[in-house]
Amino acid sequence: MSEYNNVKRGKLKLKGESDRPKKRKRKEKKLNVEAVVDKDSISHGNWWKTTKTEEITGSVAIEFGSNRTYVRALDNGLFTLGAPHAEGEGPSPEEILTAVFINERKIAFKSGYNKYLRVEKDGIVTGRSDAIGPMEQWEPVFQEGKLALQGYNECFLGVNADDDTIIARSKKATSDEIVTIRSHTTRENNPLKDVPVEEQGNIRQIEENYVRKFQKFQDKHLRISKEDTKQLEVAKNEGTFHETLLDRRSKMKADRYCK
Repeated sequence: MSEYNNVKRGKLKLKGESDRPKKRKRKEKKLNVEAVVDKDSISHGNWWKTTKTEEITGSVAIEFGSNRTYVRALDNGLFTLGAPHAEGEGPSPEEILTAVFINERKIAFKSGYNKYLRVEKDGIVTGRSDAIGPMEQWEPVFQEGKLALQGYNECFLGVNADDDTIIARSKKATSDEIVTIRSHTTRENNPLKDVPVEEQGNIRQIEENYVRKFQKFQDKHLRISKEDTKQLEVAKNEGTFHETLLDRRSKMKADRYCK
């Protein structure tokens, strides 16, 4: 029995097996990112549908109906409804307007002839103004995923059924006054738009951001904990990140909310 105990125990080694320890290969996490395809935009020549007032800026086109028909500027200062476009085709040059953002409620439109759109007293929409005044301002009204454009006369942009002239005479936004404003500007996709400014960056940067936010600034120098940031990484996974940050700041006496 004693001889058995003296035998050196170890891992069973097979013939041909190397003595070198095997390197562990790190498994890379594959990101399953599916590209979001905007079929509606593609079918309109990559002119995408705006859904809020702040998106209505730069090169735009005002579309009526579902046949890819846009408001078209004429050289006499009037506007008409253009001919339908084929699938995948964008608006013509005469159908492209420049949207000017005025404030969170109002915008203005300028035609390719460098004139601003306004509503005349008879309700006809013209493009003959050189500057933006009250009559050249339009209010986009979004409701239940639909959009209508209200002029200064409190009437909505529409089309005259007799001659396709663009008018603003209806006080109510019916199906005939529903439009789509399409934009050709580059859409910015900011993945951090919903992340607080203080929490943008790595762990060390986040801690510094919070110190800057809450420090008393008695001597104008940042007092940041010199402890290992691994503690913060663990706390973040456990859901106690902010409590740990506060505790680290309190030890440095760097937080105005700490005693």
